[in-house]
Amino acid sequence: MERYRDRGLKLTPQRIAIFDYLEGNKAHPSADEIYKAVAKKFPTMSFATVYNTLTAMKDRGAIREVTIDPSRKRYDPDTMNHNHLICIGCKRVFDVPRTYDLELPARLRNEFTVLANHVEFRGLCPECRKRKP
Repeated sequence: MERYRDRGLKLTPQRIAIFDYLEGNKAHPSADEIYKAVAKKFPTMSFATVYNTLTAMKDRGAIREVTIDPSRKRYDPDTMNHNHLICIGCKRVFDVPRTYDLELPARLRNEFTVLANHVEFRGLCPECRKRKP
């Protein structure tokens, strides 16, 4: 909880439940998935509370917003630079801890200062591969 307090986030019971749900979570959940999980403990909590907490966490660098799913944002508590592998069958997202040195074309390299990159791999996980010959 200290890392959240150090980033200026207020520690309400509802926020602590959201922090706890995200801590070590590798599933890259959406705001709706987080809401459904945390609302079991806090049934009167609104979706807006979850969304606003996620926005505050993202703005303070405590989580990353991952836009690998065009239909909904997902959230990743792992803020270290890493890439993702997305199953096109079940839509699960897996971390790829390796980084890649990618070079921009010379024209763009001269115009931009690149601070980070993100590589997305897409494929079928073992379970989906069994279902789709």
